Amino acid sequence: MCNEMFNLAIVGLGGMGNWHRELIEGIDNLTVCGTYDIKEDRQAFAREHGINPYNYFKELLEDEKVDIVLCATPNDVHKEIVISSLKAGKNVICEKPAAMSSLEFKEMVDIAEEMDKVLVVHQNRRWDEDFLTVKKIYDEAILGNVFRIESRVHGSRGIPGDWRQEEEHGGGMLLDWGVHIIDQACMMINERIKSVYARFTHVTNELVDDGFTAELEFESGLIYVVEVGTSNFINLPRWYVLGQNGTAVIEDWNFRGKVVRITDSRKNDAIPIRTAAGLTKTMAPRTEETIKEEALKIVNSDIKDFYRNVMGAIRGEEEILVKNTEVMRVMKLMESIRESVIKKKVIEL
Repeated sequence: MCNEMFNLAIVGLGGMGNWHRELIEGIDNLTVCGTYDIKEDRQAFAREHGINPYNYFKELLEDEKVDIVLCATPNDVHKEIVISSLKAGKNVICEKPAAMSSLEFKEMVDIAEEMDKVLVVHQNRRWDEDFLTVKKIYDEAILGNVFRIESRVHGSRGIPGDWRQEEEHGGGMLLDWGVHIIDQACMMINERIKSVYARFTHVTNELVDDGFTAELEFESGLIYVVEVGTSNFINLPRWYVLGQNGTAVIEDWNFRGKVVRITDSRKNDAIPIRTAAGLTKTMAPRTEETIKEEALKIVNSDIKDFYRNVMGAIRGEEEILVKNTEVMRVMKLMESIRESVIKKKVIEL
C-alpha cells in the first residue's frame, strides 16, 4: 500500500463541508490541511477544530502543499471554484450536483483534461446500503424479470431555509436529492433510457421545486419511478420493486422491509374476500402455501472507499469510480426532466 500523504483543502465549511472534514479524519494518508468559507463564523469554526483557515480563496490556490480542493459550496459557484482550482494545478472533488447545467460541467471536464488533473463528483449515495441491497436483488434476478422500480425520498419539513430555496443558487429538490436517486437509477439499470415524464410540486415554495416525480422508461420497458417530497407526513416506502416472481420493499432508512416470492404459480389458492360493497377473487391475498417471505440480505459498504479511490486515481493506480461520463448522463437527464415539466409532455430521449 502506498503511504503517500495527500493534503486536502475544503472550500465551503457548511453542513456537507464539515461532514467531509469529520469523515476524512478517519482516512489514512488523507488530511484536511485548511479550509475557506466566506462566512466568518465558519472560519472561526475551523479554528475551533484545529484548522487554520485561509483568509482568501486565492491564498488557498497559491498554497503548493494543497493536493486536492474539495468544493462544498452552493451549486451556482461550483464551476468558478472548480475551474480556478484545476487551473492552479489542484485535483478536485466537487459536491453534487456538479454544476448548474451540462454545458457548465463540460467546461469543467475540459479544463480537467487540459490540466491532466482528477475531477470527481461526490455521488456518495452510490454507497447507500439500501440502494446496494436493491441493486443486488435486481442483479441476481431474485424476483425474476423486474418490470417496475419505485425509489422515493420523503420528508415533511419543506426545503431547508437557506440557499436551497433560491433558484439563482441552484436550489430545489431535483438538484438536491433528485441528482442522487437519478444517479442510482442509472447505475442500477444498464440500459438506455427511452423516455421521461415528470412533474414538479410547489407546496411550500413557488420559486423552486419542493418535490418532483419522474417516470423513466428503459429500453427493455422497465419503468423506474423517482420521487422526492418534502410535504409528506406519512411516507411511502423508500424502495418498492416488482418482478414477475415476487416483490421487495424497503420501508425506510432503518431497513424495515422484506422480499416475498412465489413458490407455486400453478396452485389455485384464491379465496374470495368480501368488502363492504362486494366480492373479489382477483385481489384476494395469496396463502402461505404459494409464497415465501424472506428477510432482506443487506449489502454493506464503506463510504471512505470514495476517498481512497480518489487518491488511487491521482496516483495513477486506479480507475475513478464516479466517472464524469456518468455524471454528464445524469446532468442531461435532469435537463430532460425540466423540459418535461415545462412542456407537460413525455420527452423521448
